Amino acid sequence: MRKRFAPLVPLALTMLLAACASHTPQPQIEAPARPVAALEPSVEFEAAAIDDFADDKPYQLPQLADSILSHGLSLVGTRYRYGGSSVKSGFDCSGFIGYLFKEELGMQLPRSTREMINIDAPLVERAELEPGDLVFFSTNGRGRVSHAGIYLGDDQFIHSSSSRSGGVRVDSLEDRYWNRTFIEAKRALALAPTEQVARHP
Repeated sequence: MRKRFAPLVPLALTMLLAACASHTPQPQIEAPARPVAALEPSVEFEAAAIDDFADDKPYQLPQLADSILSHGLSLVGTRYRYGGSSVKSGFDCSGFIGYLFKEELGMQLPRSTREMINIDAPLVERAELEPGDLVFFSTNGRGRVSHAGIYLGDDQFIHSSSSRSGGVRVDSLEDRYWNRTFIEAKRALALAPTEQVARHP
């Protein structure tokens, strides 16, 4: 798999579990505590990381991912709040994703992860993930989706985790917990309005 966001690898935050917004509140689940490293991407780092994948020719929507992920990285550390969907209030996982897609692309995604996983977007194999793809997890067991994030590249994804884990953060799909709870991924960017694609040739 092509490497993406290589600078993130040394700084990838350790795993922590999270519950996300759905129609009914879900209990938060916590992973065993491990040291948490601070992740404060600079403007220079963001630009370099975004440029790393923006010229990827096989991927047809890199500039759309560019705007979403650049904005998302600038929000690392924003607090978690169940039902939250703004910088001021804080975000839960689906609120964070919906906020970025609406702000950057004018796309209105479903509010809950249970609805978001059912959007009519291309299903993406784990090995074919590209920056901007939505990744879904079953953190509460029973195979039901309860958490989501946005793929960054290099097996990293950004998400709003939980209040105890610092809110918006970056984690690795290679982490045993996230690897075990991963369900599927979808290319929501394929549903971007035509005018948005035209603005990002």
